[in-house]
Amino acid sequence: MRFIDLSTNAMLKPKPGIDTIQPYQAGKPIEEVQRELGITDIIKLASNENPLGPSQLAMQAIAESSRQVHLYPDSNACYLKADLAEHLGVSEEHLILGNGSNDVLQLIGEAYIVPDDEVIYAAGAFVVYSLVTKICGATAVVVPMHKDTHQLSAMAAAITEKTKVIYVANPNNPTGTMVTADETAAFMEQVPPDVLVVFDEAYYEYVTRPDYPQTLPYVLEGRNFIITRTFSKIYGLAGLRIGYGIAPPALVEPMNRVRQPFNCSLVAQAAAREALKDSAYVAESQKHNTTGKTFLYNALDKIGLRYTQTEGNFIMVFVKQLGADIADALLKKGIIVRPIAGYGYPNAIRVTIGTEQENERFITALSEIIKNERTDTTQQ
Repeated sequence: MRFIDLSTNAMLKPKPGIDTIQPYQAGKPIEEVQRELGITDIIKLASNENPLGPSQLAMQAIAESSRQVHLYPDSNACYLKADLAEHLGVSEEHLILGNGSNDVLQLIGEAYIVPDDEVIYAAGAFVVYSLVTKICGATAVVVPMHKDTHQLSAMAAAITEKTKVIYVANPNNPTGTMVTADETAAFMEQVPPDVLVVFDEAYYEYVTRPDYPQTLPYVLEGRNFIITRTFSKIYGLAGLRIGYGIAPPALVEPMNRVRQPFNCSLVAQAAAREALKDSAYVAESQKHNTTGKTFLYNALDKIGLRYTQTEGNFIMVFVKQLGADIADALLKKGIIVRPIAGYGYPNAIRVTIGTEQENERFITALSEIIKNERTDTTQQ
């Protein structure tokens, strides 16, 4: 037997670039706050979840499919793909399923990005783009935003011969802003045909603006274009982790080669199929979000805080203090929100649009904190 002297630096080193990655920081779970602070009456407005929960059709599917969890799921998700294909008006070959849409974003990297490549994304965009780029050892080309929104013209201008992938979050997390149909059309005219464009549309179903781009035609034209969407947001299935990508079949096939088998659970597939059918639930969620958004806009105006006009189910709120300090103060009142310094916004928080009661409680608590901060500043 060969013995290793562990006193020496014998541990295996990660591949270059891994040590520069900051692990993804999710919003604190309710259970952790209960343990840390001993608070029981907690509301979570940190992770952009649907406050209405899943639809009843999905809940029934979860209960029924749970009796079969001793079996492996259909690795190809044939029935869910068939339902999605009909829903979207595409073929099943245009679809790839993932353990959330994040999984699909990473599959894109694993299938297409190599160390010599450049990957373009916006500063202040979803952190997974940076994560995938570093894992693949590629060079990140980070383009500044303009008014908290992607500058598609600037992103097009950043394209070089080494550009492989461009990630665009639309609407963007955490800013809630979107690029328009005209901006997207002009952008696509400037993108070379051999560059892969990825539109991350996780919040697609929440958008209300009529000038939002419909990107499916780019896929059906056979462009190097991938759309990612999810069942985690408006469909209320975040805990089951299931999302999907829509792309030309020639792009899907290599991603299926690197996809882990059984990456979408049996329960998640069953719930997603029923959630997709429940159009009344989706409409209710959309209406609820619009009502909550209007309430929060009006309340924040009264408090005197600036915010972004959002097309998602969350709002980025600017504060005079560090966002982390405001988030900590809210946490002590049993309200979990997301500080977003890691996105380049140290003086902002992101708050999910919750139920009527949750929104009111958030505004009451935030008003008290802001008032106390102003009083302390005056006294100093």
